Amino acid sequence: MSSIAKVIEVISESDESWDDAVQNALTEASKTVDNIKSIWVENMTAVVEGNRIVRYRLNAKVTFIVGGHD
Repeated sequence: MSSIAKVIEVISESDESWDDAVQNALTEASKTVDNIKSIWVENMTAVVEGNRIVRYRLNAKVTFIVGGHD
């Protein structure tokens, strides 16, 4: 049986770290998407205030299997 994968793009943010921003993206996507297989971080940026990073932002692509399990 063959399967089809779909990719969605998400934007995420964290006050803690880029790792936390990635986990936030995955956690939020998994609330409405099943069968997630991978996440690819495409772009990372940060908001700086007073010479310190105050927010970590990223764009990520989440891949999931459509209509079945692996």
